[in-house]
Amino acid sequence: MELAEIVKFLDEYLQIGNYQDVSNNGLQVEGKREVEKIAFAVDACMESFRGAIMANADMLVVHHGLIWGGIGYIRGIVKKRIEFLLNNNLSLYAAHLPLDAHREVGNNATILRKIGVEPQEEFGEYKGVKIGYTAELDEPASVSEIAKKFESAMILPFGKEKVEKVAAVSGKGCFALNEAIDEGVELFITGEPEHEAYHLAKEGGINVFFLGHYESEKLGVLSLMEVVKEKFGLETVFLDIPTNL
Repeated sequence: MELAEIVKFLDEYLQIGNYQDVSNNGLQVEGKREVEKIAFAVDACMESFRGAIMANADMLVVHHGLIWGGIGYIRGIVKKRIEFLLNNNLSLYAAHLPLDAHREVGNNATILRKIGVEPQEEFGEYKGVKIGYTAELDEPASVSEIAKKFESAMILPFGKEKVEKVAAVSGKGCFALNEAIDEGVELFITGEPEHEAYHLAKEGGINVFFLGHYESEKLGVLSLMEVVKEKFGLETVFLDIPTNL
């Protein structure tokens, strides 16, 4: 399969042109023209690059790419990373906000599906675009039962024990906590814990789950991998490289 065809599909499917993002979304590093196997990972790092080569992949698709607003200097770690990609002819594709926000395979839509609901209203405005979703449960569910849907979650139990309205903004999503309080969300699910969220959640009377930045954002990568596998019939592999953060 030609690299250009895969890139065209990803660009259009993820609608990467619709987002003002610090990430340079799309094909960041061009490698082999023909692609037989694609690796997927959360982060563009030497560990994922080496893992892709060991898996005999020709392309690596990540959520957190290598180029954020351009490259100032090609030296040190940046030089080593780019040198490795070019020497191994490995293509690197990144999708940051587009993969957070996507209604079908996005991190936030997938988080909500894990608790048994479909994403409904757009939520969590970032740079003029809403990248998360809210949803209403069919019937109230206990916070403790919902927590069991995730491998691990740090919980701020400052709201009702049984909730109906939930919202998800993955990664560093605490910027949307005030919005969640204002909109009557009873359970807010995000990734990275932030100190200032504690008192805000307590005073706002809302439950908050912190899944961890990595854990909240590998979900969309896994979902996108299945779409690409089905679309192109190519071999795929997920490189699980948790940061525990």
